[in-house]
Amino acid sequence: MEAQAPTDRDIETAVEGQDAREHESAESERADSDGLRGSLSAIEAQSASQSDIPRRIHIIGTGSVGKLVAHSLRGIANPPPITLMLHRYELLQAWEKSKKQITIQDGEHKVSRGGFDVELLPEVRRQHGVELQAGKPDVYGVAGERMRPHEAAKLLGPGEKAAPQHQPVEETQEQFAPSGEGEEAQAQQPIPLRKAYYNPGAGQGDHAYSTEPIHNLIVTTKAAYTVPALLRIRHRISRSTTICFLQNGMGVIDDVNKHLFSREEDRPSYVQGIITHGVNVPPEVAKRDPFFAVHAGHGTIALGVIPREHPVREEIEDDAGKREIWAPSARYLLRTLTRTPVLCAVGFTPTELLQQQLEKVAVNSVLNPLTSLLDARNGALLYNFALTRTLRLLLAETSLVIRSLPELQSIPNINTRFSTQRLESLVTSVADKTRDNISSMLADVRAGRKTEIEYINGYIVKRGEEVGVSCVVNYTIMQTVVGKAMVTQRDVRDDVPMERP
Repeated sequence: MEAQAPTDRDIETAVEGQDAREHESAESERADSDGLRGSLSAIEAQSASQSDIPRRIHIIGTGSVGKLVAHSLRGIANPPPITLMLHRYELLQAWEKSKKQITIQDGEHKVSRGGFDVELLPEVRRQHGVELQAGKPDVYGVAGERMRPHEAAKLLGPGEKAAPQHQPVEETQEQFAPSGEGEEAQAQQPIPLRKAYYNPGAGQGDHAYSTEPIHNLIVTTKAAYTVPALLRIRHRISRSTTICFLQNGMGVIDDVNKHLFSREEDRPSYVQGIITHGVNVPPEVAKRDPFFAVHAGHGTIALGVIPREHPVREEIEDDAGKREIWAPSARYLLRTLTRTPVLCAVGFTPTELLQQQLEKVAVNSVLNPLTSLLDARNGALLYNFALTRTLRLLLAETSLVIRSLPELQSIPNINTRFSTQRLESLVTSVADKTRDNISSMLADVRAGRKTEIEYINGYIVKRGEEVGVSCVVNYTIMQTVVGKAMVTQRDVRDDVPMERP
């Protein structure tokens, strides 16, 4: 018999049947996954594997730590796609002219890895608290001679439309003049704008810009540059994004929330990390190969998800009731970092992570500023009674502040863990192990860069004010370091640039 061709109705029925079977299969897999995760502990569920999560990880900050993290992630089995976010066009040029690899030296061995994607961060200017996107008038150009800059900034707030790119601005701004003599007479007079041209690079690096959403972001910049860096990609960050901070100091997330994500319901999820790896870039190599770093000391990374009032979560019903599961992107980022052997990353509860952060801040609040002021290596603090007196004065304040923090009051053994004597032993131990190292703050001061002192000693001073402890010694040390950095910055600006033959 001759086979009959299937009718349209037969095809529709077959397709519907196939769709139904696929739906049942997906529901079965989801139920199995939920049942499996429901049987896991809180720590295991936080790191459990997931599906339908964007795997790409963006890294902002291509310093020594950023290069180590990116290089390590590309070395694991089934590595995630990695995008390096470059903050300068010169770095993009250097990358495109190079072998497009990151090289890490560990001892005598050098390992180069490629496969990275790169993006160029867009330039965002900020004047008098107003973000000036490409093509937007300059605050001082709008102000002219008849308006103060901060008043002109109000005219260029979020409600104003940006001028077309590469176009001159020579129109009249229909706004009232500032109050003063003859206010009523001036009230109806328009304010003329000076002619100004805005050229955001004439197309340089346009091919490396991106507007794609960012789901997983690792930030390794200096704490002081975090807000300006995130400001340039804020439009790509949503509530479903997870940002992992691998930086020194504390209080960065407070600044990010204050300046970038003031509405709690719009904030991304945060993962805080404490990194103890020793990584540096030799100055003689930095200019020749900006994508090279030396892994001088192996350490660990402590990770923890920062709690939020309204978590991005899903809830699973089990015998013990509903259990909260963190944002999918947060669990994916944790799972990826903890399965990277070189990084030795470990997940902790938020309370334990906070205590580890406070221990590191206490150690850094002594080593970093004192070595910066002395212009000496870490070992210089050892076996010097005069410096030991200063060290103990600093730690006495820090110990009292930490032991008074309200978030630690329900934790046992806090008074012993953060006693002045134990903190001093930690500082001495770290100074001895790193006796030949130059602290990152000293390197910043020598180079005329902004330091992280306000997120280390400044954090202790800030928390001290909250709990009623006057941190005179920490405040004095902080201001002295800031002053020395300013002196160095002036010297650097006055230098005549020289090129060696």
